[in-house]
Amino acid sequence: MSQFGHMERTVAAEVEFAGVGLHSGVQVTMRLLPAPAGSGIVLRRTDLDNFEIPAIGRNVAKVSYATSLMRQGVLISTTEHLLSALVGMGVDNVIVEVDNLEIPILDGSALPYVEAFARVGIRTQRRRREVIRVLKPLEVREGKKFIGVYPDEGYKIDYKIDFPAPIGHEETSIDLATCAYATEIAAARTFGYKADENMLRDMGLIRGASPENAIVLGAQGPENGALRYPDEYVRHKVLDLIGDLALLGRRIEGRVVAERAGHAMHAALVSRLLKDRSAWEMVRVSAEAEERFDALTGALPALANA
Repeated sequence: MSQFGHMERTVAAEVEFAGVGLHSGVQVTMRLLPAPAGSGIVLRRTDLDNFEIPAIGRNVAKVSYATSLMRQGVLISTTEHLLSALVGMGVDNVIVEVDNLEIPILDGSALPYVEAFARVGIRTQRRRREVIRVLKPLEVREGKKFIGVYPDEGYKIDYKIDFPAPIGHEETSIDLATCAYATEIAAARTFGYKADENMLRDMGLIRGASPENAIVLGAQGPENGALRYPDEYVRHKVLDLIGDLALLGRRIEGRVVAERAGHAMHAALVSRLLKDRSAWEMVRVSAEAEERFDALTGALPALANA
């Protein structure tokens, strides 16, 4: 039996982050707080009388260059990296306090969250974890863009991207039941083309972008240092997908296949799944399956000393 078993988990102690919003450019302070079992992931705007927005599909708002949540006109933007880290590291319940309209981008990846979890620890709770088990295929197509979900064991993701040079075609396959999220996915950073910078800024986007929080791509490749993985671009798309699908409210048991997708397609799949209740069932995680997952996330203290 692993140290975590097949129960829900939360952060063991408060952890704080500060930084800039990628698109808004605003300064943000954020705290992650332990939350009761069964409460899920709840975001709280401390600058707006602690207004709360649960991280669930019905609260999805803008999904062009980032995934944002909105309830009763209150917005929290760029949630995908934080949600990805929570799902990837098996944190079911947490309160996310932010004092502005966007989650801080930090270094452009989910690694700062993983390192923070290593410092404070993750605590087991007295509630059995549930997952969404896919029962039948569901697909969304838009031109050359495609995303689908299929019955399978584990939480498998097959992702293909095809961007202009110098990225080109990349693809990868992972299974969160056997892939160590902390080392294989978390460090992959967001990226953008230097040639698109002025256009995006004119659209009111990437006002907080810098070489410290994104891969800056010139004609010959990255302009701000070496890649963290040879295929960092597609790994970051997997990171984004895990975060966007967190808005289902549970981890998936099945296979997700994506090609040239992105936040809008990810959100469309969430919507399709939530609307078609015959496509999935909620099941409790078996002890055996959770032991495999915990074997990958249970070595958190070692990350703090890496």
